[in-house]
Amino acid sequence: MSSKANQKKHIIVISYDAFSEDNWEMASKQPNLSKLIKNGAYTTKVKSVYPTLTYVIHATYVTGVYPNKHGVYHNNPFQPFVAEEDQSWHWFRRDIKVPTVYDEVTKRGMRVAGILWPVSGKASINYNIPEIKAIKNENQAIKILKNGSPIFSIGMELKYGRYRKGIEQPYLDDFSTMCAVDTIKHKKPNLLLLHLIELDEAKHALGTKGQHIDQAIQRMDKRLGDIMDAVEDAGIKENTTFIVVGDHGQLNVRYKVYLNRLLKDHGLIYEENGEMKWRAYVQGAGGAAYLHVKEGDLEAQKIALELLDQAREENCYGIESIFTRNDLDALHVDTKFHYMIEAKEGYAFADAYDEPIIVDLHERGIKYATHGYSPNKPNYTSALVISGEDIKNECELGDVEVIDIAPTIANILGIDFPNCDGRALTEIFKISVKL
Repeated sequence: MSSKANQKKHIIVISYDAFSEDNWEMASKQPNLSKLIKNGAYTTKVKSVYPTLTYVIHATYVTGVYPNKHGVYHNNPFQPFVAEEDQSWHWFRRDIKVPTVYDEVTKRGMRVAGILWPVSGKASINYNIPEIKAIKNENQAIKILKNGSPIFSIGMELKYGRYRKGIEQPYLDDFSTMCAVDTIKHKKPNLLLLHLIELDEAKHALGTKGQHIDQAIQRMDKRLGDIMDAVEDAGIKENTTFIVVGDHGQLNVRYKVYLNRLLKDHGLIYEENGEMKWRAYVQGAGGAAYLHVKEGDLEAQKIALELLDQAREENCYGIESIFTRNDLDALHVDTKFHYMIEAKEGYAFADAYDEPIIVDLHERGIKYATHGYSPNKPNYTSALVISGEDIKNECELGDVEVIDIAPTIANILGIDFPNCDGRALTEIFKISVKL
């Protein structure tokens, strides 16, 4: 049971995408985040889940369980031979197979807002602009209205849409922040879930270090300040807890590896009557990949594993490990997968079968970073700040996990949320808690 002494009426959860331990030195010195740290608990040792992909992690944030239970194993459902820009994502609440903390909050009659929160289409969120993208011939506005809160979404678009330039940054995060500020002031939700993406996109585009990162961190701090001011203007400061959390780190990549080209060269991917078919297929996840094998095709599995093991031994393909089911059990990966491939630092896996097996991005003049790697990679944790009136000041938390976010939210709001793999971080409170 949660302690009444530590309940607060409002929680602002800001998912600071790709906010990792290597950003801490600069970010923690910025004026607004430093205020939250001074009045709160923090750590740079947040362990993620495998693979370290945004939608997998955000489903974990709101459920408190590992991917083998909540069912979101990748950003994208498996769609062989579909170009990345045309693929569907796990956009919808129905993709999560277990209860979410925001479901429980709304059941208690409290209000929830979601601003570009992943895996939230058609969710039980009172004020919802889901993170969802039009593909092929779809209309973006209509897709948001159909899967979010129509009146709320239209209102935000009419007020702030002119500040956005599609999904281009920093304008998208500025728009999301304006929506959050407005929602805090006028709706005063008990739980607000906000996803801010600029830092992640900056790292993907130009690598993990440089002026582009410094500028993204500075802009992010301005957004934090705007949200903190909104809480004060709404008159709910004393009853609000802030949670600022990074979902994963990123690692710089020199080589993109297209393992499906290897499978195609050995007949496991082939064309038949003008249609591409597969017996084995690698679904890339950046620093990791899933091996899919047609059910019952033991020969294809044997050939694929031999090819991958030989590629691992040859050392130039960037394969650090081939995980078997025992390894995947320890990493809490969905039991329908029997094998995954882990990349070495400096390498990343992608799906295409018609590229060279190995592409040197530096030779093409491309800077790039990504995530997806095992959460056990060294120096690959993310950051967390929890701040509020009843939170210990400048309290260093040490090791925590992304599975701890949902039970901590539930504890602060005073609701029961059982069956989590994670735990409520009750050590953050000034008043001791006995559960």
